Amino acid sequence: FFFFTYPFLFIMARRYDSRTTIFSPEGRLYQVEYAMEAISKAWAAIGILATDGVVLAAEKRVSSKLLEPGLKSEKMYKIDDHIACGVAGITADANILINYARLCAQRYTYQYQEPQPIEQLVQGVCDLKQGYTQYGGLRPFGVSFLYAGWDKHFGFQLYHSDPSGNYAGWKGTAIGGNNTSAQSILKQEYKDNLDTKQVLALAVKVLRKTMDSTSLTAENLEFATLTLVDGKPSFHSLTADEITNLLQENTEEESNN
Repeated sequence: FFFFTYPFLFIMARRYDSRTTIFSPEGRLYQVEYAMEAISKAWAAIGILATDGVVLAAEKRVSSKLLEPGLKSEKMYKIDDHIACGVAGITADANILINYARLCAQRYTYQYQEPQPIEQLVQGVCDLKQGYTQYGGLRPFGVSFLYAGWDKHFGFQLYHSDPSGNYAGWKGTAIGGNNTSAQSILKQEYKDNLDTKQVLALAVKVLRKTMDSTSLTAENLEFATLTLVDGKPSFHSLTADEITNLLQENTEEESNN
C-alpha cells in the first residue's frame, strides 16, 4: 500500500511549485520565491545614495586563475548616459533585460528628444519581468537590479527590482549574498548628508564586513559612481588603481580610529 501511495503523496507536495501560474493554498508563487532564493546565493551588490551622486559596489569572484580577465564590467552596466545598474543573479538573464532597458531608453530619447525619467524606465522593465510570472511555459528572470540614475524631475535616484516585477526607491540597499547583514549595517551607518567620497568609504566598510573573502582587492571588487559633471550625468567605473587607492585610504582610516 505504501509503495503505491508514496509517489502520489510526492506529486501532491510538488504540484504547486511546478509552474509560475499556480498559486499554492497559502497564496504563494513558489517559482518566484525560488528565483529570489537563487539571487540570495549570488555575488553581492550594494547601492547607496549620496548628496551629489549614487554609488554602486559589487563583489566579483574569480572562479579560476586560468580565466582571462574581461575588458568590461561583470556587475555594472551603463544603460544610458543618465542611468546605470548593478546586478546580482544569472548574468545571461541580466543581459536580456539590460538590452531591453537600453532599447526602451533610446526609443524614448528618439521620440521625445530628452532622456527618459528613471522610474518610468524601471517600471517598463519590471512590467516585462512581471509578465514572465503570469504566463505558462515561462520562468521568472533569475536576477535582481540596482538602478542608479539622475533626471531633471527628482535628481539622483536609486531603485531595486526583483524577479516578481516589484520595485522600490531606496537610500541604500543590498542584493545578493549576505544582503541581510549588509542592509543592517547600512541602517546603522547611513546618513542623509554623505557625499560621494564618504559613501564610497561606507560601501568599502559594508563589503569588508559582509564578504566571504578574507581580503579586499581590486581583483574581487567593482565600484562605480554616477555624478554630475558640468551639469550632465556621468557614469564612471573605477579602475583597478582607483579601487586599490580607495581600499588603502579606508584601511588607514580604520587603523587610526
